[in-house]
Amino acid sequence: MKKSLKMVLMLLTVYLFISESSQTYAQSVKWVVGGRLGLSIYSGGGGSSAGLQFGPMAEVLFNRNMAVGTEFNINTQGGTPIEWANQFKYYFDVQQSDIKPYVDGGFNLFFVTGGPYFGIRFGGGANFPIAPNLYIPADLQLGPVFTTGSATFYVAITSGIRYEIPN
Repeated sequence: MKKSLKMVLMLLTVYLFISESSQTYAQSVKWVVGGRLGLSIYSGGGGSSAGLQFGPMAEVLFNRNMAVGTEFNINTQGGTPIEWANQFKYYFDVQQSDIKPYVDGGFNLFFVTGGPYFGIRFGGGANFPIAPNLYIPADLQLGPVFTTGSATFYVAITSGIRYEIPN
């Protein structure tokens, strides 16, 4: 009897801990959606090409400093490279400021003539508030894209719009 009571109390404690921590976690997660527009430059194979980049984005903020995001970008260079990028983002705390600077890193897949190509992506920027939960970003992304027989280097300087969906 005593052993059963201890087991029930232990299971009840574990249940309460899990349910309380999952409610706290669910309340702290926020979604950010938006789009980007800017300049992209690819160089490799003895030449370079500049074009326009645009596309949607989304990210999940796990707390005020960490997020995981994805983007789907269309570029206007020859072959119309399409980029699917995924990254981890870290936001820095700036005292007495609403500006949200960040660094990020991850990987991307480029779909262009010749097949999909894998790349490594890193960069950073800052989100500038213009209204409650609405931001204008200034963003720089760069990294190698591993194409057949060589590597191409990718740089994007973009801005856009970000909306943080309130809980």
